Amino acid sequence: MRALRLERDTARVVDAPRPEPSADTALVRVELAGICNTDLELLKGYLGFSGTLGHEFVGRIEEGPTEWQGQRVVGEINFACETCPTCLEGLQRHCPSRSVMGILRADGCFADYVRVPIKNLHTVPERVPPEVAVFTEPLAAAFEVLQQVHVEPGRDCLVLGDGKLGLLIAQVLQLGGARVLCVGHHPHKLAILAKRDIQTALAADWRPVPTSIVIEATGTATGFERAVAATRPRGTLVLKSTVGHRPKIDLAPLVVNEIKVVGSRCGPFPPALRALELGGIDVRPLIADRVPLRDAVDGLRRAAEKGALKVLVEPD
Repeated sequence: MRALRLERDTARVVDAPRPEPSADTALVRVELAGICNTDLELLKGYLGFSGTLGHEFVGRIEEGPTEWQGQRVVGEINFACETCPTCLEGLQRHCPSRSVMGILRADGCFADYVRVPIKNLHTVPERVPPEVAVFTEPLAAAFEVLQQVHVEPGRDCLVLGDGKLGLLIAQVLQLGGARVLCVGHHPHKLAILAKRDIQTALAADWRPVPTSIVIEATGTATGFERAVAATRPRGTLVLKSTVGHRPKIDLAPLVVNEIKVVGSRCGPFPPALRALELGGIDVRPLIADRVPLRDAVDGLRRAAEKGALKVLVEPD
């Protein structure tokens, strides 16, 4: 098969052995995969990953248990041992010996095929098209905010960052009844939210106003400082960015203002799939381009351009 491999900070499409499924895994033929900001950070050396990139996908099971074969699926990306104390507490995504698809010790989905543990798979209703279903993993990460923070109707929430994840988080918070303001640098991105009656502001024109719940999703090392400044005393700051650069940060405001900081990563697939099926979240405007797998390196370049939205990779 073909795969987009990262080796020594260089990505290229190569011929690679097709994975062989085991008793507890399935072989999925990839239909579509999405390029995430984390993929771009891995190219910069984040986590020192080598292997096949990619962790957002939708595909069909080609080999696996009989009852699963032919099913369209998406898959959770954390591969846990299921036996350690952390897993037994139900915290599999934090398993100390876990591997993570396309990020940590496990090959990803920018390939013709990807091998996934059966317990990580979720079936996708046939009426949900691939270009919508491929957003399940990042949308689940957006729904994780509602799992971690109680957001009652009418609560004031600020989303810093108008990248793909920020746009999804703003929609999820609105779906939960919050009053949302999204601040970003790109009018064409903010317009996607404005069409859904979500308040927006350009970063150049915005000044921090104390807000109960702030979600930092800028994808930059400098976003933290602005997020802290915008969080009211005893408010909640949710951190969504993962970046390769390690910035210096001033923790004093967190102490003085007694701000609660919540790290937030992956999230629940069922509500994400349900929202996509019912149309509660609109992801199509987030698609900027589709590139064949053979041109996936160009797809990475396209995704890294300033102001780019979601670039999808499609096996030929």
